[in-house]
Amino acid sequence: MNYVASPLDSLRSHQWFKLICGASFQHLPAIRNLALVYTLAGNDCIDMAPDPAVIRAAKEGIKVAQKLDKRASSPLIMVSFNAGEDPHFRKAKFSSDFCPSGCDRPCINICPTNAINLNGVIENLCYGCGRCLPVCPPQIIYTQEQVYAPELIKYEEINAIEIHTHIGCTSEFKDLWEKLRDLIPQLQVVAVSFPDGENLKEYLLELLEIMQPAPAHLIWQTDGRPMSGDIGDGTTRAALLLAQKVLNFNLPRGFVQLAGGTNASTVSKVKFLNIPISGIAYGSYARKLIADLLELGGDRLEEYPELLKLALERAKSLVSEIK
Repeated sequence: MNYVASPLDSLRSHQWFKLICGASFQHLPAIRNLALVYTLAGNDCIDMAPDPAVIRAAKEGIKVAQKLDKRASSPLIMVSFNAGEDPHFRKAKFSSDFCPSGCDRPCINICPTNAINLNGVIENLCYGCGRCLPVCPPQIIYTQEQVYAPELIKYEEINAIEIHTHIGCTSEFKDLWEKLRDLIPQLQVVAVSFPDGENLKEYLLELLEIMQPAPAHLIWQTDGRPMSGDIGDGTTRAALLLAQKVLNFNLPRGFVQLAGGTNASTVSKVKFLNIPISGIAYGSYARKLIADLLELGGDRLEEYPELLKLALERAKSLVSEIK
């Protein structure tokens, strides 16, 4: 692996790789070990919940990686907030008391993080993908929004923020930006994540006017098909179409980065279609790629060198596609 001098160099050279831990994912051992493996693999940024415990777990993983390999660059620490209701900021909920006695519990099998068992939802494992909702026979599963106040990260050292938004949430975005205003000048990157919609260009131009002081580096994250990359190759199509649409806007500022449905097929499709994006964020696919090894490795994957080696090989196979 050729280590890039800095994450910002990767962004400018169209080689930016971001790991998404999940805005609602709070399983600390997994976050620590994901940070460890993907830092060793050459990751540029780790996106996570604005939870102090989550931030510290990721930083611990980065620290271990840099002890193991002095060449490993330190990825940016990015935390996510939502301006308006967003599926990334929710948890599944239900009471097992209301499950029919004969129910075969399809929710358990469909959950990508094994967050559901016979007793209900294991909260810190759920990242809000919502796949359990339509398959529940009695339809008793619901979601509860996760609300994070910017004050939570007041004493945490971070260098990037992501804001999830969508068309029609101008006032919510403005309110959140005001709360973050004092922090913005200290950040290296601000990312704005959004799905497609009517009058998208006009909405993004509105956001540019709101974002004062202007961030040092701005990323437009095209969230094609959220939290779906581990389902199959076809999920990346929506992100590709949205990225090309945003690039065609010729916005006055900002790098364009893919997300939402990204997986092992994404880079080859980007190259085939010749879409000049600056980078790619990988969430559910990147996590699933090494999930079995993280589970075997427990709290400290580095204590199992063979497992760490296998996890790193898999992670490098994904990171190297864009590097």
